[in-house]
Amino acid sequence: MNAQVKKGHVCADPWTLPTKYMPMNAAQRKLITGGLSKPSKMPGYSYNLPAIHCKTGSKLAQIPGTTCHGCYALKGRYRFPNVMDAMMRRLASISRPDWAQTMAADINARKSRWFRWHDSGDIQSVKHLLKIFQVCRLTPDVAHWLPTREAGLLSKIPQDRVPANLTIRLSATKVDGPAPGSWPLTSTVVTTGRSCPAPDQGNACVDCRACWDKEVKNIAYGKH
Repeated sequence: MNAQVKKGHVCADPWTLPTKYMPMNAAQRKLITGGLSKPSKMPGYSYNLPAIHCKTGSKLAQIPGTTCHGCYALKGRYRFPNVMDAMMRRLASISRPDWAQTMAADINARKSRWFRWHDSGDIQSVKHLLKIFQVCRLTPDVAHWLPTREAGLLSKIPQDRVPANLTIRLSATKVDGPAPGSWPLTSTVVTTGRSCPAPDQGNACVDCRACWDKEVKNIAYGKH
């Protein structure tokens, strides 16, 4: 099916995507994608990119009062040379033509029901986002959560084309600021009145899956 989109939107036929991927071993998959990470807080795996390459977030990080100021992914272990090198390899890998199929193979091999995109970093382009859509369609038994501050990129994507197993949350840009109005699912950062239970349970999700739940319209995270 051909996508009918407005001028300035992505055209071609990005919605008709491959439904198969070539089997390969873990070492081969890691060589292509740079490998997945396993955050201790999360119920599943994640894929990190360097936060210094966030299109919007890297600018917000310079502004006090924004949700990216003091970003955890710009300090601590994320600054270790081996960690930064791994994230840079992942950033380079997303341009590969076999990236989406290999990512899907790796995610399916982990046998986890939950996946988070970018506990560091963000989507880089509409093409990158469409590749993530492809990964989601190739992993139909996995629930994906994608937090992002890239409102401009989301504006180029028809909302009804988002895969059913992908929850995209557009993040607020200011602490205690309003939830973005341009996307149906959002997240905010607040000094009081948080809804995320992680700080009460060892900074872990435990059995909470609200971030993946499309019935939950906004997640309010406490300011770190």
